[in-house]
Amino acid sequence: MTGVAGHKGGRKFRVVTALQRRVVNPLTRRLPGQILLETTGRVTGRPRRTPVGGRRVGQEFWLVSEYGTRSQYVRNIQADPRVRVRLSGRWYAGTAHLLPDDDPVARLATLPRGNSAVVRAVGTDLLTIRVDLDAE
Repeated sequence: MTGVAGHKGGRKFRVVTALQRRVVNPLTRRLPGQILLETTGRVTGRPRRTPVGGRRVGQEFWLVSEYGTRSQYVRNIQADPRVRVRLSGRWYAGTAHLLPDDDPVARLATLPRGNSAVVRAVGTDLLTIRVDLDAE
């Protein structure tokens, strides 16, 4: 399904991102156990915190973006890959890598089920992201 400007799921993208931006994200950012990805805004230079789902494996944190390079946090990563990830209430600095050659559906099978189900259900352009966490 191709939507606005040739993107898959144009209407779905607009509806879901508006709901996430205005309702879901402001609420979930406040939850103490919620994983947050902090990027630097590519225009403002200010920290931008986005609730995400994923899993830490050793010194790497893995996640899958629902909308690939259409996601604002992915665009911020493209401009500056230095990020921070809040895991279990603690912040970790790292460097994010976009992995377009990784199979995001297979990757979702290795990540927490609840979040992965939502990403599969609403996502239209899945993209795997790996964050290499700095040594502590």
